[in-house]
Amino acid sequence: MTMRLAIYAAPGTGSADAAGALLRDTAERWLGRSVSGDPVAPGVPAGWTRESIDVITTDARRYGFHGTLKAPFHLAEGRTLEELDASVARFAAGHAGVVIPRLSLVRMSGFFALVPGTRAPGLHALADEVVKDFDGFRAPATDPELARRNRGPLTPRQRELLEAWGYPYVLDEFRFHLTLTERIPPDRQPEVERVLADWFAGSLGAAVPVDALALFTEAEPGAPFMLHAVHPLQHATSSMSAASTTDQEGAR
Repeated sequence: MTMRLAIYAAPGTGSADAAGALLRDTAERWLGRSVSGDPVAPGVPAGWTRESIDVITTDARRYGFHGTLKAPFHLAEGRTLEELDASVARFAAGHAGVVIPRLSLVRMSGFFALVPGTRAPGLHALADEVVKDFDGFRAPATDPELARRNRGPLTPRQRELLEAWGYPYVLDEFRFHLTLTERIPPDRQPEVERVLADWFAGSLGAAVPVDALALFTEAEPGAPFMLHAVHPLQHATSSMSAASTTDQEGAR
């Protein structure tokens, strides 16, 4: 099977939350596409062209606006997309929503992303459970896949996680992020950072809910990732309020 699946956090997708909806709309206008397939009016910051944005968002646009929980994988033999979708729905129905506290813009290894601005233990715990609970649906990574993931400067621990879970940035190496660009040459990073800070000004510093799990599909290698289903997490309002308090107290 050539199709890959992924379980993502997709703030603002299928949600009535104003902060999430604003963030998603802003991000989709920046990237120029929606994973839902709905039309998007691509944005153009002052002094830029759409073509210049497309050049620095190629992979971010293909993957769509998301935060990785369970990285893309092929289905294990005997498993089906319908079975996975039903399992994600059951999982979401029994787990509470969390928040991305104090949304912040950062540089990560040369690319730009939005991340929690303070500790987010609830988000981290949710990601850990998703990685573990759905690993039975993942086909073992092939040698070429492992080699591709291993091209970067991985630590021994990250290589260990790659072998065990098919992705090196999980569990104690997990860092939630919403990718916005490709790797930007150092001399251009200040300019791109200024543009992004202005573009996302309405969302930076906000507490953004993760109130659903999103199942994404990649039909074939190189195809754009598309939203297959959204499964709401439960008791989002009360749990997110508690999580926000915990995160703020942890940062003091």
